[in-house]
Amino acid sequence: MLEHGGDLASASRRWGIAIDDWLDLSTGINPNGWPVPAISRELWQRLPQGDGMLEEVAREYYGCRQLLPVAGSQCAIQWLPYLRPRGKVGVLAPTYAEHAAAWRRAGHEVIEVPVSDIEPLLETLDVVVVVNPNNPTGEDIAAAKLLAWRERLAAHHGWLVVDEAFRDATPHLSLAKQSHEAGLIVLRSLGKFFGLAGARVGFVLAAEELLAQLSAQTGPWPLAGPARFVAQTALRDLPWQRRTRQELVAKAQRLRILLSGKGLQVNGGTACFQWLRNDDALDIFESLAALGVLLRYFPAEQTGQAGLRFGLPGSEADWQRLEVALDIVAGSAVTAHDISSMTPG
Repeated sequence: MLEHGGDLASASRRWGIAIDDWLDLSTGINPNGWPVPAISRELWQRLPQGDGMLEEVAREYYGCRQLLPVAGSQCAIQWLPYLRPRGKVGVLAPTYAEHAAAWRRAGHEVIEVPVSDIEPLLETLDVVVVVNPNNPTGEDIAAAKLLAWRERLAAHHGWLVVDEAFRDATPHLSLAKQSHEAGLIVLRSLGKFFGLAGARVGFVLAAEELLAQLSAQTGPWPLAGPARFVAQTALRDLPWQRRTRQELVAKAQRLRILLSGKGLQVNGGTACFQWLRNDDALDIFESLAALGVLLRYFPAEQTGQAGLRFGLPGSEADWQRLEVALDIVAGSAVTAHDISSMTPG
């Protein structure tokens, strides 16, 4: 199993801090996610209804022609490599490690390539995988460039897989509207922007033939009934979506300013997280963890230079706690009141 953010159980064992006492900034999940309503007992008792309502709402939300609901985009990441013969796959790196791992597991030859080096290789690759905007660096590749890559790949029956897990805050930059075109596969998820990672709801946007093949592999009832209900209700909530996009942009800016003000240069990010490269990243990570603030640490062998991903604090108290922790790690003067605001002793 690859390492992921949000592993509070492991952090609790390592640093001796109770799970409830952590400020978890390690995931990039919106900490103020969509407010889930009460779910009727009947939804828990009957099999999920394949009435097409979720699919219709999702097509309208994404602006695509067809899609397939899956148990989180991770489900699609694991199954897509088995839908074509073994070949050569280029994964734009550094990025979400599950992509390369899934294609290797299925027997494909995988090369991890920087964005700057991919174009000359397109005719030699059967599949190119892009996380856009990228996780963890936040790098965003223009839609026009990606569509040009798709055309070159499709000319020899190749695929362009675009993971848009962090795209909901900037939907106008999505490739969803073009996802029916040959060789283009777009992955979306309700985990980050909507803050519904636990519901395990994702969508694959692609041509009908590929969706039929994927559906045959995932089988009946890929989503639980309550998850379907929550997803279609959240996707319909346009006022919440508009308000949340504005709020996330403002919070991302606040986090950039906070980190920069503490001497930490921000190198990239999205509306849901900020990314920085730093030779002292491991020391910063360990020091903040000892104070009950959990980040996502990336060693140099994964990203070229050690880095840290900071998610967004959820409340004003969380923002204050992060600032105090950063001051303590930096050796800045703090008051007794500041230190007492840190939950762990």
